[in-house]
Amino acid sequence: MRRVLVSLLLSWAVLAAGLSPALAQRPSTTNLTCAQARTVVARQGAAVLGTGGPTFDRFVRDRSFCEATEIGRRAFVPTRDNPGCFVGYTCYEPGPGDRFGDF
Repeated sequence: MRRVLVSLLLSWAVLAAGLSPALAQRPSTTNLTCAQARTVVARQGAAVLGTGGPTFDRFVRDRSFCEATEIGRRAFVPTRDNPGCFVGYTCYEPGPGDRFGDF
């Protein structure tokens, strides 16, 4: 029984070690030109991009990549050639004053 448990733990550790670098890597907008960052979002429809340091967000091409109850907000990020590049939208759950005034 102990041998099986050790084998399972080792298998899990190897799998986790192999996946960790892939999961941690994401393109950073600060390393891309504005056109490149826009192209990533436009081509994929939705993409998680780093925005400098440890920060990141999910950017979408249009509202169809948001949940049914979410709306899109224009997203501007720093890129290699533009400190305020429009890359697409971020999805968020609207509050009372977000759509047509206060409810």
